[in-house]
Amino acid sequence: MDFDGSFADLGPDLAEMEGLARAETVPSAWFTESRFELLDRAAVFGTTWQYVGHAARIGLPGSWLVADVAGEPIVVVRDLDGDVRAFYNVCRHRGGPLASADGCGRVLKCGYHGWTYQLDGRLRGVPHWNLVELFDREDYGLVPIRVSDWQGLLFVNLDADAPPLEDVFGGIAERIAPIRLEDLEFHGRVDYEVKANWKVYVENYLEGYHIPIVHPELMKLYDFSSYETELSEHWSLQHSPLTEEEHIYGAGGRAWYYCVFPNFMLNILPGRLQTNRVVPTGPESCRVEFEYFYADPEAERNRERIAADLSFADLVQDEDIEICEQVQRGLASRGYDRGRFSVKYEGGVYHFQNRLRRAYREWLDAERRIEPPQTLDPRQEEAE
Repeated sequence: MDFDGSFADLGPDLAEMEGLARAETVPSAWFTESRFELLDRAAVFGTTWQYVGHAARIGLPGSWLVADVAGEPIVVVRDLDGDVRAFYNVCRHRGGPLASADGCGRVLKCGYHGWTYQLDGRLRGVPHWNLVELFDREDYGLVPIRVSDWQGLLFVNLDADAPPLEDVFGGIAERIAPIRLEDLEFHGRVDYEVKANWKVYVENYLEGYHIPIVHPELMKLYDFSSYETELSEHWSLQHSPLTEEEHIYGAGGRAWYYCVFPNFMLNILPGRLQTNRVVPTGPESCRVEFEYFYADPEAERNRERIAADLSFADLVQDEDIEICEQVQRGLASRGYDRGRFSVKYEGGVYHFQNRLRRAYREWLDAERRIEPPQTLDPRQEEAE
């Protein structure tokens, strides 16, 4: 992709924004034009930690899970020694597929020509290869990817130079203590298809400004006068006390809503963790993957509360999907290009758009520093 040519018009839009009280939003084209889908894949999803699943999915040695990250097929394995590793899910022979679904075994086997790999990535079996010359199996192991665990949640990063995962999530565990997310058990997953750009959905998550209008039932849960937003380098936090009246999470307590740049959310309520991963599926569509974790989810005493939580979350999602899809249509209108920010409620959106600008800027600057290979003029070659 010609990043210079395709995005030469961005110019000042990539600079750091003015202060929140004076800043304008990014142009609507960033949410509607197809060229930004490729830029997001390379500059945003290809350089950040991306959630791939809970560690319990590969709890046993010899198990693996598959994922798609920035358009790349990924396999995450727990090898036979119990170590967690991640690789591109691609055979080094001719790009054939290895694991097509979550599974377990002693090796990964290519579904095209049968090459097999040990779970530490080393090439093991090469059928019908005895006539090939100058071939060393050690040169054809699987290509590794960075993988790390936070509170039982597994993430991968395609960028070797990105900051470590513990830096990205720094401060969250301490802030929510004594809650320990690793003590909660996986209960289930629900996916929602949304006809809106992934950034529209993320920005909707990042502000409470719309809650009184869009979410009347959710509004009853919070002490909205105490709703606050806090910003860190890699994440933003919205938090509020819950009302003291009896509700599905008990009475009182606090809601914590973390968004880790660019597309991962932690929704923490008493006795429950809900994670969201927002995945682009097109320039104007995305999928939101919800996973639910509870303390002792199989206990009879918890089933009614869990059912109520799932039903309530589904109601809120229907409301969010409807408004996000309407916003997507509005962003495509010739009647809109840029807006402004609420200082009180939209600091998280401002933070996200600044991080997005920086990601685009750093990627495009890096691309411009790559010099084309030097080739000799044919006439000069003949002279030499």
